[in-house]
Amino acid sequence: MRPGAVALAVSSLIALGAGPPAPPPLPARMADTGGGTQLITAVAPERASTTGTVSWWDRGGDGRWVRRGSAPARFGANGLVAGASRKQGTSTTPTGLYGLPYAFGIEAAPRGTAYRYRRVHRDSWWCQDNDSRSYNRWSEPRAADCRAAEAEQLITYRAQYAHALVIGFNYARPVRGRGAGIFLHVNGRGATSGCVSVPEGAMRQILTWADPARRPHIAVGTTSGKTAVTRL
Repeated sequence: MRPGAVALAVSSLIALGAGPPAPPPLPARMADTGGGTQLITAVAPERASTTGTVSWWDRGGDGRWVRRGSAPARFGANGLVAGASRKQGTSTTPTGLYGLPYAFGIEAAPRGTAYRYRRVHRDSWWCQDNDSRSYNRWSEPRAADCRAAEAEQLITYRAQYAHALVIGFNYARPVRGRGAGIFLHVNGRGATSGCVSVPEGAMRQILTWADPARRPHIAVGTTSGKTAVTRL
C-alpha cells in the first residue's frame, strides 16, 4: 500500500472512532496495589512538584480497576522523596505504597463512613518527638516524654484536620528520624509539610467510599522516574 493510502486508512479509522486502544487504568500498570480491592493513587508530575492528582479506584469481580473519583492534590513544600530515604523535618512527601490504619477528624465522620474514626479533642496530640515512646502515634493526653514543641496539637489545625486518614508511612515499626504524622487530609493554605491534601469535599467523598473490609491502600509517587507510582 502506498504511503498516502496508509495515511488515508489511518485517518478513516480515527474518524470512525477506531483509534489506538486506551492504556490500561493506572492501578493495572502498578507492580503492587496492596492486595485489596480499593486503592487511592496520589501522583505528582515530578519529584519537585507540590501539586498533582488524587484518584480513588475499585477493582471489580472481573479484576478490572474503575476510577470512582478524582481531585487536585497538594504535596510537601519541598516535593516528594522515596519513603525509605526520607528525613524528618524536610517538608517532603514520602513516596511508596502504604496502608490506611484509621481515620480521624475535628468534625464528625461523614454519614456512611465505615472506617474507624477517631474524634479530635483539645488534648489530642500526634507525637513527633524522636526521644518519646509515643513517636509517630496519637497521644491523648500528650505523653509525658513527648515534648510539646515536638508534637502537633491536632485541634489547632481546624481546616486540615476537619477530616483525615492516617497514612501508614513509618507507622508499623517507626524508624526514628524518618518522619511522623503523614496523613491524607483537607487542604490548608498551600503546600503541606509532607502530607497529601485534597479539597474538603473530596476528603468527605473518600471517607464515605473507603471500606476497610476491602483493604484500601494509598500509592504515592510521580508519573515517571525512580519514584514513579507504576514502579510500586
